Amino acid sequence: MTIDDASSAPAPPAPAPTASENVVVRGIHLVERFFHPNYTGLVVATMFFSWSMTPSLLPRDWFFQGLVSGINATIGYGLGCALAWAWRTWILPRISWPDRAKTAWAKRPSWTTLVVKAVIVAVCLVVAILMTTRSAHWQREITDLMGMAPVSDSVAAYLRTTLLGAVVVGLLIWLSRGVVRLVRSVTRGLNQWVRIPASLARPLGVVIVVVAAVLLFNGVLAKAFFTVANSAFSARNSHTSAHAIQPTLPERSGSPASLAHWDTLGSEGRWFVANAPTPLAIEEVTGKPAREPIRVYTGLESAAGFEAQTDLAVAELDRTKAFERQVLVVISTTGTGWVDTTSAESVELMFGGDTALVATQYSYLPSALSFLSDRDKSMSMGRLLFDKVYERWAALPEDNRPKLLVYGESLGSQGSEGAFSGLADIRNRTDGVLWVGPPNSNRLWSEFVRRRDPGTEEITPIFADGLSVRFAASADQLAKPSPNWTEPRIVYLQHASDPVVWWSPDLLFSQPDWLREQRGPDVSPSMSWYPIVTFWQVAADLPRAQTVSDGHGHNYGNLVPDAWAAVAQPPDYTTELAARISAYLIESMATERQLK
Repeated sequence: MTIDDASSAPAPPAPAPTASENVVVRGIHLVERFFHPNYTGLVVATMFFSWSMTPSLLPRDWFFQGLVSGINATIGYGLGCALAWAWRTWILPRISWPDRAKTAWAKRPSWTTLVVKAVIVAVCLVVAILMTTRSAHWQREITDLMGMAPVSDSVAAYLRTTLLGAVVVGLLIWLSRGVVRLVRSVTRGLNQWVRIPASLARPLGVVIVVVAAVLLFNGVLAKAFFTVANSAFSARNSHTSAHAIQPTLPERSGSPASLAHWDTLGSEGRWFVANAPTPLAIEEVTGKPAREPIRVYTGLESAAGFEAQTDLAVAELDRTKAFERQVLVVISTTGTGWVDTTSAESVELMFGGDTALVATQYSYLPSALSFLSDRDKSMSMGRLLFDKVYERWAALPEDNRPKLLVYGESLGSQGSEGAFSGLADIRNRTDGVLWVGPPNSNRLWSEFVRRRDPGTEEITPIFADGLSVRFAASADQLAKPSPNWTEPRIVYLQHASDPVVWWSPDLLFSQPDWLREQRGPDVSPSMSWYPIVTFWQVAADLPRAQTVSDGHGHNYGNLVPDAWAAVAQPPDYTTELAARISAYLIESMATERQLK
């Protein structure tokens, strides 16, 4: 880009380069012909790279950081190229340069342009290295806040991020240039064969390629991907852990007495019904006589369709006499049909096994993929299951009903929310709700957070003075803002460092309240919002949400018992019993990780 581009007026020729300058010039030109760099794009790419090196919600090792930063830098490079094109096309031709400026520009030594380019490259490289070095310290700060070991051995090791980021940028730019060549080919075809004028063929060529790509992805690639994924995970669904043994007790689905056959429950369903605590184990924790807990589950293969599945689940509740128990919990599962062991066992221990838990499977896919393709299914299943259970429960005499509780974690909370139109509906049809790690797209959660009391923070909002709905990241927050907590009680558990809760497309171009306010206790004070970059940073945190220590990210196991105690209000619940239950759950989860 030069000032000469702004005018067609003749200018004096530039001084001829010396022999030594010719060698350097030829070398630079060879490099430029190979890489075709856009220097404005390089500057913006460095800016995006630097922003992406700043802290996000979760710690990253050098390799993962390199991938994330490389993608962000590529986006910045593309934006810089677009800005340079806009400058050359729309702004520069409209600038009237003084004759003296034109003459001075034309007489400049040829090496000045090379120096400017070299300085740009050098400054970008230095900035990238400095930000990488600083990022290593930020990563250590995050792990310290979460009580974890550092993710990288040293600052020097973390410098590999810069090299990996450069490789990622190079590969993505190479792919994007292939797309540009395709657009040009389509444009030439429109111009030569369809006789469309070049001025119209160019934008039309872009539209054709973009539309074709979108249709190919949505109509073919996405469908093929999810078909293959469903096939792959349905095979996994058929797997049965060696430690998931078919129950013989009639209180379990999958038993010989069950209407839902063992081999139809799916991998997660079989684990769920096979691994409930025994009455003896419950008695050892509580010191009181216990009953055999009821666990009801229907898999995708247990009946033909969601309607039949939920009808079968209610029939199982009737068969096991679940409506005669003290507590009935309706659980919305995540993805593959997983039910959190800590949550299930917490309720069973608190109520001495006098409980019934019911859950259904709606997908073969794990939560991350289900979030993309099966959100409607999760809500449909959540609504069907609760409505059918509630219809049967409401038909009982009012003084002879079990306490009706609702539970959902992550995508399960979104499915569970789908059963209710609003707060009044929840209060009218339940005796308590626990929703854990809700996705930012949850409709009711978003409404409660948006309408929070003035002056309260987004990471721990207070809604209507906490009379019905409460948000907590720790046990002490369940008692806030006051002891005045009406029934039924509704609790959302959400950590300040959980990307599942805070990721949203709005992060692309608007700063959220949780990044305007004081950072959460396990979030780096240096985390800031940057357009586009922060969206991709938090998106990259999603698949790693459970890789951090308990009490952070998407790990809520240590907080779930306290939340259930607050929601369900079990009788004779003491701090000593809470400690024994907590110890049992810690041991139970450790055993499950070893066996599953």
